[in-house]
Amino acid sequence: MTTFTIGESDFLLDGSPHRIIAGALHYFRVHPDHWADRIRKARLLGLNTIETYVAWNAHEPVRGAWDTSGPNDLGRFLDLVAAEGMHAIVRPGPYICAEWHNGGLPVWLTAMPGIRLRSSEPGYLAEVSRYLERVYEIVVPRQIDRGGNVVLVQIENEYGAYGADKDYLRALTELTRDAGITVPLTTVDQPMPDMLRDGSLPGLHLTGSFGSRAAERLATLREHQPTGPLMCSEFWDGWFDWWGGIHHTTDAAASAAELDTLLAAGASVNLYMFHGGTNFGTTNGANDKGRYAPIVTSYDYDAPLDEAGNPTAKYAAFREVIAKYAPVPDEYPAVAGRAPELRVEFEGTGDWLPERHADGDVHAEPPTFDDLEHIGALVRYDCPLPDAAFDDGDRAALIVGEVRDLAWIAVDGVPVARLSRTDHDRAAVIPRGEVLTVLVEDQGRVNYAERIGEPKGLVGGIRLAGEPLTGWKARPVDLSAVAAGIAHAPAGSTVGRTGLRGSFTLNAPADLYLDTATLGKGFAVLNGFVLGRYWRHSPQRTLFVPAPVTRAGTNELIIIELDQVAEAAVSFVAAPELGQLEE
Repeated sequence: MTTFTIGESDFLLDGSPHRIIAGALHYFRVHPDHWADRIRKARLLGLNTIETYVAWNAHEPVRGAWDTSGPNDLGRFLDLVAAEGMHAIVRPGPYICAEWHNGGLPVWLTAMPGIRLRSSEPGYLAEVSRYLERVYEIVVPRQIDRGGNVVLVQIENEYGAYGADKDYLRALTELTRDAGITVPLTTVDQPMPDMLRDGSLPGLHLTGSFGSRAAERLATLREHQPTGPLMCSEFWDGWFDWWGGIHHTTDAAASAAELDTLLAAGASVNLYMFHGGTNFGTTNGANDKGRYAPIVTSYDYDAPLDEAGNPTAKYAAFREVIAKYAPVPDEYPAVAGRAPELRVEFEGTGDWLPERHADGDVHAEPPTFDDLEHIGALVRYDCPLPDAAFDDGDRAALIVGEVRDLAWIAVDGVPVARLSRTDHDRAAVIPRGEVLTVLVEDQGRVNYAERIGEPKGLVGGIRLAGEPLTGWKARPVDLSAVAAGIAHAPAGSTVGRTGLRGSFTLNAPADLYLDTATLGKGFAVLNGFVLGRYWRHSPQRTLFVPAPVTRAGTNELIIIELDQVAEAAVSFVAAPELGQLEE
């Protein structure tokens, strides 16, 4: 039996000192047909371990409907890591942050009345217990002391930045051990005294998250943990992007120098990220520290391996550093050539928005997405307009408690305003009419700090001319159904909110880059696969298309446009364009 333990100053593999040189690779952000390729390129970098989060909301988007198929097949992912001769670190949360939708927590969970997230509150712990039991059914038989490759499991995630409920951490630890996890357990926090104190327990091995000032951060870790191996569990080698910002990069040489400092100190490390991947569909998270900032579709992260799996200058720089401390294979991964360049002309199909419900429940206030148990990105709201609100003229002021996150407002089908959470919009002047229609987009649920789990939609009621506006109906919008409808709809307009469809031919499946510069805001769907969100807002301009969703022969591209296209055509381009590097 192979053993993996924590010694006086090192990790011990069968009793001998062992250094972890790991890279983060989130299985849920990479097409499963690409997993083996990305794992192999991690080994060629000189890594000996792959680390992944587990996204609860990917596995259980609907309560009780547990999914481990396709992109959610964690067991297959871990087996591919083992097949490459590499160890694995599993970080099941339940909260993961990760710039992922709702920090990985399911919407049905965060919508539960009275639930206290990330705490020892019994209702929350009961749901977490059920979740962890399912995850550990996959992980337990794959531990290194059972012939597998899992060497570490993490408890929670940067908890010291959020809370200090030691009963909660104890409960997670007991659940984990009772489920059969025998490998060492870790926590991770930024190396600040209060976070390290609040985020761990005796018996859990402290690790740090940082991307600079490595010597100083390691010293802080050592002050709080006099023995055991030093480890940076998240070495931030890049950063994420948000709509309205720039494309963030870090200097390859500077990052490599920090990595050198870590390894020279004898520390273990996990590159966050080794390969970032993509927030396919509507899985991106968001931040809100006073201004709402939704994460873009790309999670390239300026990582050593880019979004399409190509080695970068950072890959080469890191490989040179790692070779000073560990064996590195001679083989160097090839860089893919230019992607196929194509132009697609679209046929418009007119407004795709589903009709309002003629029947159905009527609500005093607009129900939230959470009230509707809707985990999609869009909801249509309709309400009759009282004529009395316009007694002083043909226009009246509409005031919303809070828009979460973007609202298109129409009166009798005519667009009149748009309200943005990012811009702190709450008011619009609307004309007299019969029916108010509001289409609301959830642009991504907050994944960090106190606003995790907040409801989406029109929150806090709506007033017209100072009086509550009542009599609301709501219709959740299913993007896949909309895309299917656009594919078969009669030809129509390309003006305003519209569906677009087009096709192109490939000789063989290929990675592609969809240039969205001619589009406004919306969602792109290729052969039924939702690639993600696009927006004329900076920074991201191209959407990555993984080869496995393309096919030899005819490929069908659907655009669900929310605003207005500049041209009813798009191009596939040779290389990605993720945005400007400076304001």
